[in-house]
Amino acid sequence: MSDLTYPRYLELDQLLDLQHVRSDPPEHDEMLFIVIHQVYELWFKLLLHELEKVESDFQTGSQWGAHATLGRCRTILKTLVGQLDILETMTPRSFNSFRERLETSSGFQSVQFREIETFLGYKRPGMLEHWPEHLEGLEQLKARLAAPTLRDAFHQFLVGCGAEVPQDILERDVTQPSQPDERVQEALFQLYTDRPDLIGMFETMIDLDEGFMEWRYRHVQLVSRTIGTKEGTGGSLGVEFLKKSLFHPFFPDLWAIRHRF
Repeated sequence: MSDLTYPRYLELDQLLDLQHVRSDPPEHDEMLFIVIHQVYELWFKLLLHELEKVESDFQTGSQWGAHATLGRCRTILKTLVGQLDILETMTPRSFNSFRERLETSSGFQSVQFREIETFLGYKRPGMLEHWPEHLEGLEQLKARLAAPTLRDAFHQFLVGCGAEVPQDILERDVTQPSQPDERVQEALFQLYTDRPDLIGMFETMIDLDEGFMEWRYRHVQLVSRTIGTKEGTGGSLGVEFLKKSLFHPFFPDLWAIRHRF
């Protein structure tokens, strides 16, 4: 009989030993702050795992597999938003009681979230110019910037569905941001007419975009109510920087044809 147990399978001893407050004496809400952000990183890990499966499904033409996994990603995003409700129970005074203990660390340094944005097509090569040399994850981000995006795999999928996607889009420089294109929009509109079985997946992709926008909006509001117009942690630009990506869709071609229905 195996001696595998629930704590051993989940490696709970290691997992539950990763929360170390730095305030002395310990500030009560610092534990909340650490746990929430560690849980976020776990969800980010799962999102990358699921989005990579969607990429594989697109490449192999597995429509229903991609659709189901996109729906799971959207549900994960709903959970991310819900967790902000917990974080918002922490008052600005509580946060400031241990904020200085964060020193040069900042949420902007979340390698996994930067990977998610990059993989979904929001490529910003200039971002690495401001990445501290000593910070972990530089090679991971370089690899993501050099690799095709999920939208590139989506374009391949559309070709498999009979859509006419121009060759210059299929062979584009993947190190650059993926841009909306009227020719892709025309192909998508035609598929909405000719392939009603695809509509559910397309709408789930819109849902995913809305999920990211909702998370960004709630995150901006959380930062605004917690630190106001102060400089962000680690010297980041805080609220104003966050606002710049607030309504940046990952699938702009699907949004661009909404008025045509």
